[in-house]
Amino acid sequence: MKKSFWLAGAATGVMALALSTAASAADWTDSTKISGRMYFDASTVSHKSDGAKTGLTDNGYGFDIKRFYVGIDHKFNDVFSANVTTDFQYKSALGATELYIKKAYLEAKLSKALDLRLGSTDLPWIPFVEGIYGYRYVENTLVDRTKYGTSADWGIHAKGKLADGMFEYAVALVNGAGYKSPPGAGNAKKFKSVDIEARVNVNFDNFVVALGGYSGKLGKDVQDAVTYHTAKRFNALAAYKTKTVRVGVEYFKANDWKNVTSMTSEDSSGYGAFASYKFNPEWAVFGRFDHVKPNETTAPSVKNNYYNIGVTYSPAKIVDLSLVYKHDKSDNGYVSTGNGTIGGSIEGVRSEFGLFGRLRW
Repeated sequence: MKKSFWLAGAATGVMALALSTAASAADWTDSTKISGRMYFDASTVSHKSDGAKTGLTDNGYGFDIKRFYVGIDHKFNDVFSANVTTDFQYKSALGATELYIKKAYLEAKLSKALDLRLGSTDLPWIPFVEGIYGYRYVENTLVDRTKYGTSADWGIHAKGKLADGMFEYAVALVNGAGYKSPPGAGNAKKFKSVDIEARVNVNFDNFVVALGGYSGKLGKDVQDAVTYHTAKRFNALAAYKTKTVRVGVEYFKANDWKNVTSMTSEDSSGYGAFASYKFNPEWAVFGRFDHVKPNETTAPSVKNNYYNIGVTYSPAKIVDLSLVYKHDKSDNGYVSTGNGTIGGSIEGVRSEFGLFGRLRW
């Protein structure tokens, strides 16, 4: 009899433990979300430098997956949460794709006015503009396309909303080397200084006006290295955004952005405009123009002009398909862009036509 009671008690304990474990697992699952986003295109490219295609390997037809993000969000309670977001890129040295971390942070939402993140997450400027522009899957925004900034970095990040969201701010103290260079990885050297990026914006009805800036060494101020300049960037944006219309203009001015370790000083600037109109729930048209002068001090005649125009079909909330023509031209020299180096002693022209898409879940 005692043995029966003991077995019954043991079985009850095992069942209780199993139920408790199952409940904990269910709670963890309920507090965890997995999301994904893919940018892809099927297009044809014509790329020439001084009228010739020699040595320019991107000419021709191809299907590309430009980005594939997988994000895991977990909420511990009403204050603390965490995120890990992976991305991948093709590594020519490996002859294969390489998976890496874009975001990895611990978040503390202390109030609407103060949200803190520790780790790698969105920087204040580029992701903010992407959200207003709406066509990141077609092309990077002005600053990102011409490599005068990056979208995420490792450090301490703070943001918040004031006056019922009329005013917003974001500030980040970061390493400056970008999200692909995590601190302490391998035998990475420590940085001797900290970079700062910040943004403030005012939202009134459907209008947005924003100012931002960056100052730092871009991860080049490490032990045993010599730097001659501090990279600085000023940003401004004005936009109008509704469910059907998006119109905006963006401007940046940079000093020594690509000359931190060079004795030569350099100024750069650029501006852009974009617009889109969604004339019914499934169809929209859009266009954009950028103008950049990367070497105002040393080669003021060098300039880059970019534009795109297209039509978008959105058959479902998670899918956007855009038929796009893109034209990128650099005069009197070479300009580094998100689509490679474009230019020549006289001019370089890169044109692309194809279907660009975004899949989200």
